[in-house]
Amino acid sequence: MPSYKLVYFNARARAELSRLIFKATGTPFEDVRLEHGTGAWPGEWEAKCPFGQLPLLYVDGKVLAQSKAIARYLAREFNLAGKTNWDQARADMILDQFEDIGTEIYKFMFEKDAAKKAELSEKFNSETLPRHLGYLENLLKENNGGTGFFVGDSLTWADLALANAYDHLGGTDAPFANSPLLAGLIKRIRATPSVAEWISTRPQTPF
Repeated sequence: MPSYKLVYFNARARAELSRLIFKATGTPFEDVRLEHGTGAWPGEWEAKCPFGQLPLLYVDGKVLAQSKAIARYLAREFNLAGKTNWDQARADMILDQFEDIGTEIYKFMFEKDAAKKAELSEKFNSETLPRHLGYLENLLKENNGGTGFFVGDSLTWADLALANAYDHLGGTDAPFANSPLLAGLIKRIRATPSVAEWISTRPQTPF
């Protein structure tokens, strides 16, 4: 088996989906977490990054950058990308949808004007997020009534991306009150023994 080393900050953020893929498949990896202000970043690491940013994945010493490329590579390696080309494209589509949600979150997360931040946050929670979750709820329902997975009849990285989004959206069931199928899938994924163990033992970080 190849050796894997994932390098990121001490945060979930853009590396957590890849960590979940490792954990869901029982694949050992080195989880390297850099702390801001300690000299580790940018320090020696920035020069090692093809695009000057983290995360990085080392596979037997070879390096891969960009969070989505890393997660997609791991999904393909561990048979979580989808069993057919169509299923893979559908899973990719769902990942792009989560990326769109993330873009909307960043609009207010880093807003410095308090009044503007509150306005953008309120609009996101009352309008934007329910709309996006509605799209995902419909896609899940299209696949065997929504009682299984987003794609096909087995776990893919699209399902893990939903479980990961749960944390980014506050780690509560509230955002999914009108999306019962999504809520059910989240519970099933997070109850998987390997994933549940990781969630309970991983470093606790604000994001």
